[in-house]
Amino acid sequence: MSVFAFYLFAISTIAGGLFTVVSRNPVHSVLWLILAFLSSAGLFVLLGAEFVAMLLVIVYVGAVAVLFLFVVMMLDIDFAELKAEMARYMPLALLFGVVILMQFAIAFGAWQSSGAADGLRAQEIMAEAENTRALGLVLYDHYFLLFQLAGLILLVAMIGAIVLTLRHRTDVKRQDVVAQMMRDPAKAMELRDVKPGQGL
Repeated sequence: MSVFAFYLFAISTIAGGLFTVVSRNPVHSVLWLILAFLSSAGLFVLLGAEFVAMLLVIVYVGAVAVLFLFVVMMLDIDFAELKAEMARYMPLALLFGVVILMQFAIAFGAWQSSGAADGLRAQEIMAEAENTRALGLVLYDHYFLLFQLAGLILLVAMIGAIVLTLRHRTDVKRQDVVAQMMRDPAKAMELRDVKPGQGL
């Protein structure tokens, strides 16, 4: 049963990735991408990495892919222009694809398994704890400082992106919290003596 599930998830992943690239409709491409993510999560479950599988489903399928789907559906895409641009850059894309495949072939051809890998897998922390707990112990114990630095870098990058894309428009009235808090109540309201039968 596990072998059948492996081949099923593997074929689904390859088919989802292939149709993501070759599909002409962007909405269909996003749906095929979601299938590839779900199938990859199934492969991670078969490998015993259930934590990574759940991260793949929650982060990529639940957030990134759905965001792509909403953005693609909300944009007014000219499919004729999109196809023309795709045909225009197809030779360059094929060249890049061939180069990437050659790099993969070189990398996997020269790859060798480390002799210390089996010893690291047999460590006491991995042997006595399940997958999720072992990952948490390693990440938040041995690499705690690096984990915090990575989060700080992501925070700085997010703030930088907000600052670079923020545009202040002069024709839009914005809220000034400091001016509201420092206002004088005596000057904030003005009473007028309106005579009966007359407007303001």
